[in-house]
Amino acid sequence: MRKEFKGMANELIPMLQRVQRMLGFLPEQALLEIARLTGLSTARVYGTATFYAQFRFQPAGKYIIRVCRGTACHVKGSDRLLDTIEEYLQVAPGQMTPDGLFTIETVACFGSCALAPVMVINDSVYGSLNRSRALKLLDEIRVREEANIKNLSLS
Repeated sequence: MRKEFKGMANELIPMLQRVQRMLGFLPEQALLEIARLTGLSTARVYGTATFYAQFRFQPAGKYIIRVCRGTACHVKGSDRLLDTIEEYLQVAPGQMTPDGLFTIETVACFGSCALAPVMVINDSVYGSLNRSRALKLLDEIRVREEANIKNLSLS
């Protein structure tokens, strides 16, 4: 990272993004190192990181499930959808499943209100969801991941 950045304060957000892209989250040690490199206080670095919803401070699953909580999605049942996903995965928003596969998050709005209720898994958008369709998507991911593990074991 030292070669990529000059250590200037105006590089703070790109530095945070780079660390999260590399590690999947922002560990405390990384925040301390960024503060040292930029000459900013640790409080300033942490304050900036906590201001933006894109940054996380705990490891996340391979698949980030984001459920919209906007008005249109709420009216169309996103609360029931979220409850179903939480029950199926046995974790609450902000938590990762023990197998490291899934993390659930909620967002204020995706801006895809015509597709309500909306869920995004990593970069794929799924709209007009109901409970059974959402669970089918999660089951498909689990089956695919289990097949990948079996293929690795056979190699």
